[in-house]
Amino acid sequence: MLGELIEKESIAVNEIIPADQNHSEELRDKLNSAQRLGNEFKSKADITFNTKDGPKTVSTTVWSVTEKYLQLKSGIHIPLNSLIDIDF
Repeated sequence: MLGELIEKESIAVNEIIPADQNHSEELRDKLNSAQRLGNEFKSKADITFNTKDGPKTVSTTVWSVTEKYLQLKSGIHIPLNSLIDIDF
């Protein structure tokens, strides 16, 4: 785990900033796997993303992945360019 562990409900989308490097393409397979795990098996993924206060990690199910966003439950969208890592 790379960042401070936070609850999904405490994600402040206005605090999310792009990561130093855009990892969205190299994480594409992991994103698709995390989405499948969430939808088919209700399994959680550890998603680390960049914020103004440094990296944060949330353990949650991934609902969907679009071209620019990772969607979590409760309508939370994390920009793909802010992702640092995904683990499950």
